[in-house]
Amino acid sequence: MGLSKRERIILIAAIASVGLFVAVKFVIDPVQAKRDEMESQRQQLLGDLNEAELLIGNHARMQRKWNAMLSDGLRNATEAESRILSALREWSGAANMALISIRPERISSNKGLEEMIFTVAGRGSLESVARFLWQIETAALPVKIRDMQLGSSSEAGDSMSLQLHLSALYLGAQKEQAEPAGPGGRK
Repeated sequence: MGLSKRERIILIAAIASVGLFVAVKFVIDPVQAKRDEMESQRQQLLGDLNEAELLIGNHARMQRKWNAMLSDGLRNATEAESRILSALREWSGAANMALISIRPERISSNKGLEEMIFTVAGRGSLESVARFLWQIETAALPVKIRDMQLGSSSEAGDSMSLQLHLSALYLGAQKEQAEPAGPGGRK
């Protein structure tokens, strides 16, 4: 059975169409999808690389800043307590606020940095309380306000009462990294 010239052209066109469909479906589309995925991954990796280079570039500056913070920081519990107490008195005097009570409380931890909580109560005008809080927030000492209560006995804000919990960080006692070896190299 011989095919006419017209039928051969139709058969060749049909086979070429099916072949093209198969090539697009099983070769070109997967390759294009993989290429798009790899381009997306490349962009993600370039972003990660830029971030890593930025961190490496900032390392020296951050290390100097960290070393300065450690050298200027609070080294032990007694130093932390005395410096924070004197700073609180200085800040309240500058803000014209009367401190009623200050109670330090040490929180034990087995980490490198220790925390001390100061419960502070005071009275003053709204302006003096605001100045006092501003001085705490902008202090060079490693302190932050954990929580606070603010009350008023009058609508005008003439007499405000303030109670806050102030958290201070200090270096804990440095524990020995390795115990000395006993006789025969055993601990």
